[in-house]
Amino acid sequence: MRGLAILCEAHAVSFQTARAFYQKVQRKPLPDRQINSIYEQLLLSLHHIAALDALALAPNKADVSRVGIVAWYYGVYGAASAMIAAADGSFPETHASTARQWDRQFAVPGLVLPPFADRVGRLCSADVEEALRVPRGRGKHPLTLQPGSVDEAWGCIAEYLSGTAGWEQWNVEQAVRGSSAFRDLRVDNFRTKAARELRDEALGKRSVCFLHQASRYRGKANYRDAIFLAYGKSVPKSVEGFVDDLRTVLRAFSAMAAGYCAARVGREEWEWFVADIASRRAISLSPEDVWR
Repeated sequence: MRGLAILCEAHAVSFQTARAFYQKVQRKPLPDRQINSIYEQLLLSLHHIAALDALALAPNKADVSRVGIVAWYYGVYGAASAMIAAADGSFPETHASTARQWDRQFAVPGLVLPPFADRVGRLCSADVEEALRVPRGRGKHPLTLQPGSVDEAWGCIAEYLSGTAGWEQWNVEQAVRGSSAFRDLRVDNFRTKAARELRDEALGKRSVCFLHQASRYRGKANYRDAIFLAYGKSVPKSVEGFVDDLRTVLRAFSAMAAGYCAARVGREEWEWFVADIASRRAISLSPEDVWR
């Protein structure tokens, strides 16, 4: 998260830079149902930024780090869902399908600002290594040490992308092991050619983008690694500045999403939406602080 925050600031990711990035996106008259989905998901994202603003005031950040990550993820998820709704009017039913659709509609065609743009298109080992070549070329840094520069931040981004690809490879392999086709081979590993072909066919259909990484980040905090955010005298000091980084990254991602949605609905419609939320909001944060 520190690496993402460093890069969001280095690239000055904001609503204005997003509007410039999406200047070729065509405005399109949209039905009310589609516009409502866009606005609903953007408001959800804004609400989670406001929540992180409030959590940043907690004296002991160990009290709020885990719930901060959950708020961060759902803010990202809402912003990505708004982009999908703006693109084709759809609303995927699961988080996994949302990640796949966002990857296909935005990451694949290059419609994502850095540091959110890196992806792995296929999960076969050779394809993963090739996809990581460019991200690793920007810098090297282990995830066990906090980055302090842009180069080190890019190193962390590459390592987390690599780790997420490895995690998804494992998930795919477990699914293949449980399939009837694998059982029919009467093997218990992937050493045979037939088993490897079955595995590689499944791996070739899966990709990893920023949303997959965000989901894994939330999952680690909420389930697998939750204890490490609440147990140990060193935790409060180690998470100093963490909620601020969550805020920085979510603000950037939400601003990027809003930039795309504003291009789709058009200036007049967008100005009405921002003005309406600004005047009638219940939350402390104004949309003008993020989406202007």
